[in-house]
Amino acid sequence: MPHPVSHAHQADSQTCRKSPPVITLRRTRPGGAIQGTLGAALLLGAAASPGLLYAQTIAAPAPTLETITVSGTRSVSKPTPPAYAGGEVASGGQAGILGNLDNMDMPFTQTSYTSKLIQDQQARTLGDVLKNDASVQVGNGYGNQAETFVIRGFPLNNDDLSFNGLYGILPRQVLPVEMVERVEVFKGASAFLNGAAPGGSGLGGIINIQPKRAADTPLTRLNLDYTGRGQFGGGVDIGRRWGDDNRFGIRVNAAHRDGDTSVPGAGMRSTVGTIGLDYRGDQLRVSLDAGYQKIHFDHPRPTINISGAVPDAPSNSINYGQPWAYSDLESTFAVTRLEYDLNSNWTSYAAVGVSRDKESGDYSAPTVDGQGIGTRGLLSVPFQRDTFTGEIGLRGQFRTGPIGHRVNLAYSALNKTERTAFEYISADPANIYEEMNVPRPVGVVTGNMDDPNVSQRLQLRSVAVSDTLSFFHGDVLLTLGARNQSLVSNSYDVATRAQTSRYDKSITTPVVGLVVRPWDTVSLYANHIEGLSQGDIAGATAVNANEALAPYRTKQNEAGIKVDLGNYGGSLGVFQIEKPVAYLDPATNIFGPSGEQRNRGVELNVYGEPLRGWRVLGGVTFMDPRLTKTSGGANDDNYAPGVPRFQGVISTEWDLRGVPGLTLQASLLHHGSEYTSATNAYKIPSWTRLDLGARYATKVNGHNVVWRAGVENVANRAYWASIAPQFGQITQGEGRTVKLSMSADF
Repeated sequence: MPHPVSHAHQADSQTCRKSPPVITLRRTRPGGAIQGTLGAALLLGAAASPGLLYAQTIAAPAPTLETITVSGTRSVSKPTPPAYAGGEVASGGQAGILGNLDNMDMPFTQTSYTSKLIQDQQARTLGDVLKNDASVQVGNGYGNQAETFVIRGFPLNNDDLSFNGLYGILPRQVLPVEMVERVEVFKGASAFLNGAAPGGSGLGGIINIQPKRAADTPLTRLNLDYTGRGQFGGGVDIGRRWGDDNRFGIRVNAAHRDGDTSVPGAGMRSTVGTIGLDYRGDQLRVSLDAGYQKIHFDHPRPTINISGAVPDAPSNSINYGQPWAYSDLESTFAVTRLEYDLNSNWTSYAAVGVSRDKESGDYSAPTVDGQGIGTRGLLSVPFQRDTFTGEIGLRGQFRTGPIGHRVNLAYSALNKTERTAFEYISADPANIYEEMNVPRPVGVVTGNMDDPNVSQRLQLRSVAVSDTLSFFHGDVLLTLGARNQSLVSNSYDVATRAQTSRYDKSITTPVVGLVVRPWDTVSLYANHIEGLSQGDIAGATAVNANEALAPYRTKQNEAGIKVDLGNYGGSLGVFQIEKPVAYLDPATNIFGPSGEQRNRGVELNVYGEPLRGWRVLGGVTFMDPRLTKTSGGANDDNYAPGVPRFQGVISTEWDLRGVPGLTLQASLLHHGSEYTSATNAYKIPSWTRLDLGARYATKVNGHNVVWRAGVENVANRAYWASIAPQFGQITQGEGRTVKLSMSADF
C-alpha cells in the first residue's frame, strides 16, 4: 500500500534512528553519488524540492551530491517516487502490496504519468493520457462512450481501475483527470500485487490512480479550456496546509464542461468535484478522499459491430449515431486510509472505500457489412453498481545475518452488487456513410427498467504475503510471495430474479521477482507472476445472457533491462502471457470458453530530458499474439483479435531558447493492423496520427499564467482506432480536434 499522504514533510523524513540498516540501496546519477541505506533514499527524497515531488514545475538537473551514510529511517514505508527531469514521468510508483518502489528496484515494468503531463497535454480523460504508452490501446465500450483499454493485448475495462490500490471505487466508464496526481500503468499480470479485478479484466496489466495532495506551497489555480466544435470548461485546483509543521492538508478540485464535441451533432456535459484531506504526524498518517461526478453524452457516435469484411472508416464529418441516443453517468465515492508506525521497522495500515455508480442510456450501435450497410436497433440499459472494499496490512523490515528482509502481510475484501435491466431490438436499416435518423424503436424489455433487479453479487477475499530479500548491499533483490484469492460470484436472471449461475473458487497465485544491479545505472530484472479475475459475463444479446464464466488465470514470464541516467531513462523487456479466452459463437449465439491466447512481446520505453530543454517520452511494442487449444483446433496458431503486432508512439517537447517560456510539442502515434475475429478473415488497417501543440508560460501582474494550444489528428484522418476484443466492436478515431486552455495561479 502506498503512503497515504504527501511525503514532502521534511521534518519527519529527515529524522533518523540509530537502529541498524536493513535494506541497502545504491544509486549513482551523473554529477554525484548516493550510497547508503534505505534511510538515505528517504532522506534525499524528502529533501528534494516540492517541484520534484509534485511535478508542478520542470525539475532542475540533478545536483552533485556527496556520499551520505544514514543509519535508519523514521518509517519503513517508502515515499512517492519523484519525477524525472521534465516532470512528465515519475521514477517509480506503487507496486500493489509491495508499496512504492523505484523503477530500478522493481522486478516489473511500470510507467507513471504525472499531473504535469496531464495538464501540459490538455488531457480531458484517462484515454488522453494513455495515448503516450505504446503498450496500451484505447477504445470505447459496448455501443457506448465508456473508455476501454487493452494492455499487452488483454482488455482492461474502466470498471477495473484501482484507486490508490483499491478496486471498485473510481467512476465507471469515463474518468476525468482533474483529481489525478499520477496515472500508474503496470504492465503484465498482477494477481499477487493487487488481487483479482472485480470486473473480470486486467489480466495483461492494470492502471492505478493516485490522488492529488496539498503541497507545502499554497496553491490556488484557475483553469479555463475549450475543446472541439464548441465545448467550454473551467475549474479550480486549491491546496492548503496548516498546523504544526503543516501536518494538516486539503486539496479541492472542481470542474465543469459543456458543449459540442469534435463529432458533428454530439454533445457532452460533465461536472466533477473532489476533496482530499490528509494528516501527517510523526507516527500516524491519515487521509480521506471523496468525490462526485456526473456526465451526460448526447447523440454520441457509437462503436460498430462487424458482420464480415471491414468497411472503410467514414468521414469524420459524419455522425452515424442517433439523435435520441444518450448516456447518463453519475458516481459518488469515498476512501479513507490510515498508516501507523509501530516503530522504525514496522508499519501497519488500513483502508476502507465505498462507491455508488448509477447509469442509464439509449444506445444504437449499427451492425454492418464491408459496404457499411446493415441494421441498427436499440439497447436501453439502466445500471447500478454498489461497492464496499477495504484492506489491512503490516509491513516490516529486519535482518538475518547478511540478508535484509522487507516483508508484507495483507488481507483485502470487496463486495460488489450490480443491478440492471435492458430493452433490446434490432430492426432498422443502417448506413454508416449517411446520417439516417430514425425514430426511437420500441424493444423487448427484460427486467424492471425503473427499478432494476440484481444481476450479480460478487465477493472477493484474499490474503497475501511477501518477502523481498536484499543481498550484497542491495545490488540483488529477490521477491517471493503468494496470494490466496477467494472468488464467490452469483448471477441472476434480471427478469425472474432466479439465480442462473454460481461459482465459489479459491486460487493461490505466486510471484517470483529478481533484480540485479551490476552497475548503479543499470538494473536487470525478471519475474514470474500470474493474473486472476472472475470470468467474463455473457452480454445481453447472448443466449446465455448474464452468465458468469469460471475465473481466468494467466501466467506471465518476463525479463529485461532498465537504465537510469539521472535526467532520463529507459527499459527493454521481453514477455510471454498465456490466458484462457472466451468468444460469442456466431452459430449458436452462446458465449463461452474457446482455447487460450498466448502473447509474446518486446517492449521498449524511453522517458526524461536527455538535453536541457528537450524532453522525450514514448516507446514501441512488438507483439506475437497467437491462439492455441481452440475448439477442434479450428483457429490454432491464428492471431488473437484486437491486438496489433506493432505499436509505437513518440512525444517530444522543445523549449525555445530565443523565446523564454515558449514550448513546442509533437506526438506521433502508429498502430498496426488488428484482426476482427479469431478466424483472421478480416482486419482493420494500420493507422498513423500526428498531434501538435504549444504552450507559453509567463507572468501577468505577478501571477503565473500558462497558455496552451493543441491540435490532435492534424491531418483529420478518418481511421478505425481499435477493436475491443472483449466486445468485438470497433471504435472510430476522433477527427481533427482543437484544444485551448489557460491556467493562472493566484
